[in-house]
Order: sequence, then C-alpha cells, then structure tokens
Amino acid sequence: MLYPARLPTFNRLAAPESVSELVQWFWIPEWDIEPGRTSRQHLIAYPASNLVVQVDDVVFSGPTTRAAYRDLNGRGWAVGALLRPAAAPVFTDDPGSLRDAEVALPLEDLHRSVARAMNAPDGGARRELAVDAFKSWLASLDYVPSEEALLANRMMDIIASDPDVVRIDDVAARLAVSGRSLQRIARKYIGLSPSALIRRRRLQDAAERARLDPSADLAGIAAELGYADHAHLTNDFQKYLGFTPSTYRRAVGS
Repeated sequence: MLYPARLPTFNRLAAPESVSELVQWFWIPEWDIEPGRTSRQHLIAYPASNLVVQVDDVVFSGPTTRAAYRDLNGRGWAVGALLRPAAAPVFTDDPGSLRDAEVALPLEDLHRSVARAMNAPDGGARRELAVDAFKSWLASLDYVPSEEALLANRMMDIIASDPDVVRIDDVAARLAVSGRSLQRIARKYIGLSPSALIRRRRLQDAAERARLDPSADLAGIAAELGYADHAHLTNDFQKYLGFTPSTYRRAVGS
C-alpha cells in the first residue's frame, strides 16, 4: 500500500498449513465511507494472482505490471487470497493473458460461505471464520500441485525474500536450473518474467524505505537495492508508478 494512512480497516491473515502451497496469505479490507465521499487506495500489487470474494461476486485478478488503485465508497468488505504460483492451474492455463485484468467467476459455494461468515454478527471472529470458509473451499478441490508447480513457488520465495537476487542467473543458481527453465516456469505459473518479479520486489522495497525513513538518502537506497544509480531508481518509479521517489516521499509526508 503506497499510502497506509489512508487505509480503511485492513487485516492480513496467514494461510493455514493445509493450503500454504496455494495461498501466500489472506487479506481483508473493510470500509464504511461517508455518503458522497470516496477513498482511493493506491498500491503496488505483489506480482501474483488473487482470488477475491467481494460483497456481490468472486473475481480472479491476474498479475499486474504497474501501480493501480481502488476507489472505495459506501460500506463493504472483501476477502482476498494472494495466490502462490502453484495455484494458478486451478483457475487458468495462461495467467499472462490476465495481466492487469480480472474476471468474474461463478463460484457460488465459495461466495455463499465467505459472505455468511463476514456478515455474521460475531465481532472480530468473522475474519477468521471467513478464512476458514475460504480454506475449506480450496481444500474441497482436491488439487495436488505438481513438482514443477512447487518449483515455481520456490522461485517466487527466493525472489521475494533474498535482496541479493538481482538477476535471473542468481535465481537459477539457487534452484540449480537453467535461466530458460525459469522463464518458462514463470510464464506458465505467474504470467510475468523473472526479471519483472525481481524489479517489482526492488520497487516495493524502495517505496517502503522511502516512506518509512524520510531522512534516508535516495541514492543510498538505490545502491542498497542493487540499482546502478539514483537515476535508474527514479526511472523505475516514473515508469511503473507514474511519479519520482522525491514526489512520492513528499506526498506521504503531507
């Protein structure tokens, strides 16, 4: 989230062990916006697909290539599952065809059980009940990821967690596979190239550092995250977010 101070109520819940190869985590925003007002939420989405139960429907959201926003109004909620690469074959055989797009899915059973939990007058327990309903629906699919799908999970884990990974060859060496194999696996299970995954992680890290440490030198952040120089960091911000790191830092401060 680029502007956390503007968030409505937002909770992130760990995926239960039984679906941990399919879901990274569950995320649940809830909002109650005054009539006539809109709350715009800007974000750099994780480079993955999401399955989202909303008040009126269920949507599958493909991987994104740029910053995006959601306009919230009225009263509502959503229960989203950030999907791991291994889950992609359950919903599509070509996640790349859904880049920056979402499609409604006729998953009435999933919608009914999650909505029942979210609408229950049970205080904070509704979120855990919603995740449990989501988990039960996923488990009912009896889907067993292939070894290749699990390799895609490991690839994503390495890219997301290791700041020393700045090239495809770095990932290939850690997994003992070829760069060409990684390209194919990323295309099949994520819909983005390994380079795009690395770039997204660095961009997210840079935005977080710029926001959380207003005194940090931007050139130093660029060097720490493996950019050639400050100009390359600025170019990435401008290309994928639409503004410079300095502009973003000022906006957060205000």
